[in-house]
Amino acid sequence: MTVTADQAIANAARLLDRAEIELTNLPLMERLDELAASWLQLAAMLLERERV
Repeated sequence: MTVTADQAIANAARLLDRAEIELTNLPLMERLDELAASWLQLAAMLLERERV
C-alpha cells in the first residue's frame, strides 16, 4: 500500500484530534502528538519527492 502526502496529513490530523481528547492522560497525549509528527515528516518527504 502506498501512502500519499494527503493521506499522511489526514492521519496526523486524526491523531492530533484524538490527542486533544486525552487531556487527562498526558503520556498518551504526548505519544499521539509524536505519532502525528512522524506522519507530518513523512508527508513532507513525499511532497519533496514529488518536486524532484
